[in-house]
Amino acid sequence: MERILIFFGKLISVVSSATNLGAGATWPGEIALRLDPDILTPLSQKVRKGIILVAGTNGKTTTTLMLKTILERQGDSVIHNGSGANLLNGIVSSFIQHASWTGTIEADWGVFEVDENSLPIVIKSIKSIKLKVVIVLLNLFRDQLDRYGEVDVIAEKWRKLKFDCLIANADDPLIAEIARKAIKNVTFFGLDDPSQYMEKMEHATDSTFCPRCGTRLTYKGIYYSHIGDWSCPKCKNKRPALDISTWDYPLPGLYNRYNTLAAVATAKTVGIADQNIKQALQNFSPAFGRQEEFTVDGKKVKIFLSKNPAGFNESLRTVIQLDAKQILFVLNDRIPDGRDVSWIWDVDFEMLPENINIFVSGDRAYDAALRLKYAGIRDIRVINDIREAVQNDLYILPTYSAMLDVRKILTGKKIL
Repeated sequence: MERILIFFGKLISVVSSATNLGAGATWPGEIALRLDPDILTPLSQKVRKGIILVAGTNGKTTTTLMLKTILERQGDSVIHNGSGANLLNGIVSSFIQHASWTGTIEADWGVFEVDENSLPIVIKSIKSIKLKVVIVLLNLFRDQLDRYGEVDVIAEKWRKLKFDCLIANADDPLIAEIARKAIKNVTFFGLDDPSQYMEKMEHATDSTFCPRCGTRLTYKGIYYSHIGDWSCPKCKNKRPALDISTWDYPLPGLYNRYNTLAAVATAKTVGIADQNIKQALQNFSPAFGRQEEFTVDGKKVKIFLSKNPAGFNESLRTVIQLDAKQILFVLNDRIPDGRDVSWIWDVDFEMLPENINIFVSGDRAYDAALRLKYAGIRDIRVINDIREAVQNDLYILPTYSAMLDVRKILTGKKIL
């Protein structure tokens, strides 16, 4: 049965790609799961060394790509959901795509980004394998509130999980508490760089109360949102000691420092030497839509996926530091983005300098334009054709489905 499902899944993937309906990143797995809901269990048992699952609101795609790059530099073969299809069907599809037409799967590692809400389901599906399973918890921010609810809803689900090997962000209070309760032997990563502290807390803060006693946390310093060197004045809970806090970062942006530290901590945990990790990341190229760069009519276009307040603020800071002269915001409200776009009012657009040309587009372009107007930005141009904005080097900050639309316009190809 398993070999038959793989064969038909690969056939669906080929047809989907050939007809330009998508990359076959979800439908093969979706159909396989409908015929056998437990198909991931036998598939995951076919890897030789282990499974790495990366979960969190922001940074999953970049972190998993870094890990894939490091492992492949070692000579290991890796199954990876590189298209960003991070639900159960996307992970199953990755196995199907990697398999031969006869159903054979040859791989050393499975490295998968996992949707926050799907993490318990995926862990349950692979719990019976006798190989190393490493879980990486990056962060928890408000994202798609109409689908997930507040971050505490996801955190409560994660608290019930049992981990064999855990890599956790110590600078996120919720993640740190989950890690402490889940396992004693955990690797904590975080920043120890006071020069990067923010002057004041931004609007997009989600977990500023002690996860143990509920008292408002105090911070020695904040890096962004609620992420920083935190402590509780009442119960004395505080950020755990850091096992890794610095590295040679291959990408700009504070959030990419966290992605790098997570990937490095994981690689070290599975036995890869520091020198090999450094060599693997030297010329690292970002994942699709995450600081991905294109050339259009001789102009450079760079895409920064920005899908929630915390991530959007960090994208804004990064493009400002890169001396952006022209920015396009693309706001959609489709299912992958979340129908509720009220989160844009928690983005600190007020930080934008006056000398930047601002364009807006997408399904909810006028909502974005209204928010920017209230931020004091006077010259805002609403456009329907994204290519109209490519007059100079352009930075595009889109939501998820908008990012897929933008890439299709620029490349002529679908990702999913």
